[in-house]
Amino acid sequence: MSNYDHIATGASGAAQRAVTRRGLFKGAGLAALATAAASTLTGCGEGQQVTAPAKNLTTQRPAAPAWLGDAPEIDEAEITETLNVDVVVVGCGTGGIPAIISAAENGAHVLGIDQQETVSNVREDIGAIDSALQRETEKTFPEFHIDKMEALEDIVRYANGFVDYDLVNLWANESGAMVDWLTAICERNGDFRMWHEGSIGTQNGQARDRAWATGHSPEKLTDDEDLDFGTDLMHYAEELGAEFRFQTSLVKCEQDHLGRVTGIICRDDREQNLIRVNAKKGVILATGGYVANDAMVEDRQAWNNRLKINCPIGGSPTGDGIKAAMWCGADIDPIGCAVTFNRAACKPDETAGSDVKGQWWWFGEQPFLKVNLNGKRFCNESGPYDYMLHSAFMQPYHTYVDIFDSNYAAHVAQMNEVGCCRLYPFDNGAPCNRPIESMPAEFEKLEEAGYLMKADTIEELASKLNLPVEETAATFARYNEFARNGNDEDYHKEPYRLIELNTPPYYGIRTGCWYLCTLDGIRINTDMHAIREDGTQIEGLYMVGNDSGGFFSVSYPNLFTGLAVGRTMTFARRAGMLAATSE
Repeated sequence: MSNYDHIATGASGAAQRAVTRRGLFKGAGLAALATAAASTLTGCGEGQQVTAPAKNLTTQRPAAPAWLGDAPEIDEAEITETLNVDVVVVGCGTGGIPAIISAAENGAHVLGIDQQETVSNVREDIGAIDSALQRETEKTFPEFHIDKMEALEDIVRYANGFVDYDLVNLWANESGAMVDWLTAICERNGDFRMWHEGSIGTQNGQARDRAWATGHSPEKLTDDEDLDFGTDLMHYAEELGAEFRFQTSLVKCEQDHLGRVTGIICRDDREQNLIRVNAKKGVILATGGYVANDAMVEDRQAWNNRLKINCPIGGSPTGDGIKAAMWCGADIDPIGCAVTFNRAACKPDETAGSDVKGQWWWFGEQPFLKVNLNGKRFCNESGPYDYMLHSAFMQPYHTYVDIFDSNYAAHVAQMNEVGCCRLYPFDNGAPCNRPIESMPAEFEKLEEAGYLMKADTIEELASKLNLPVEETAATFARYNEFARNGNDEDYHKEPYRLIELNTPPYYGIRTGCWYLCTLDGIRINTDMHAIREDGTQIEGLYMVGNDSGGFFSVSYPNLFTGLAVGRTMTFARRAGMLAATSE
């Protein structure tokens, strides 16, 4: 029996419910859009108007983006249910689940909704500073210690300053306690063990880019095939009294006459009926960004649509949370950003692009020789994942080729990568996400599917990959000469990752971007409230995860292992607590 204060308010939910739209924002700029949204959206169907604050406007306002559309107008007769809770969390994934748990732990009656059929994939690489596990590792590996100020400045550099320093500081100061909190939850019944992923991947300081030992991941200890990390966290939330509704999608937020967000309108995707959820203490939006909305991606980070290869895995967020917040008057980050991994492959007669369907290529982030479609090397292959991809954007058809030899297992160990692409246990014994022993089976599948090519000579390999044979062979010979001499005269690759390829058969595969998630979103303050362009907060509205902004811009600093997830979970825990306690 549900704990909801439940009211049946309409006809049978089996019929299709129409949601009409109104032209609130035509011709408006983003700031004017924010004002219009704040002044026009009604609270709980009462038709009350919000008075927009006066402000000085500049003369260069961009037009409202086409992807935003108009805020839905809700016909009260179309609402068949009303639910009353303290906190509603929209999205039950990496951000939503910790927010639900935190709100429930702080005494709130919490409802989580998600358009998926069950709890969404909760990511398992969690970036933090000063967790108990990290401090323990540092006793044996003092080189893993992290100076918070140095870390903060590196994150700011990755973003070219387009970040809120206070948010980065907040993550640095609270992420360790968040991991300690999460460790206690996931280890409560012995099904999981949390690890600090102890490695910085450098050899005698030779790496061009610094890596930080921030990663933490749970290791599953049970044989229960139905249990994963996300499901285990959901079970804990239910133990605290939280409730869930799946296959339920956000339509819009509601505001009262003062502009406070008071709840949401959502749709039961099975019955197509509309539901009003009144949230006395707060609405937390954690819908996961907009990675599956090509129009939003094209508008905010078009370069990633050129690099993208669609793989048969991943989520499908379409920006619903971001749009709902903007309709309430929230401001959005100025520049797009995403987690893009060079883990996607296309066939030798294809090139990258958002309309291309390919295969997942986990091995792609290993820093072997990489050439463009003219058979020429074009950058230092070692460094942040999206640096490699951004360099590829400057090459023909935004596509490149990975080339390696049959001694790849020993080479991978020497290259000593960090984070989720690591294929050997970490220095402190923490298990990697995927072991090197799993690669041969993956290679075989990709060979059979026509993606990965294999040949006894570099000339034959180039031909199979539709690369210029002479140019590719010359590049291959030059690279090997650099490796033998221990000096990359072209791109200054670290000597310990500059390894001669001399063991046939040789392998090659066309590579592009696995577009994991977007990272830019609604601007927030340190209380996790969505804010307007003038910096004032929208009461009752909290943003977490990839719906929120202020932390990343253009590039994802993946050498801070798990930073995206760590930011998301740290801020989600804080949002749940603040919403529940009304602090």
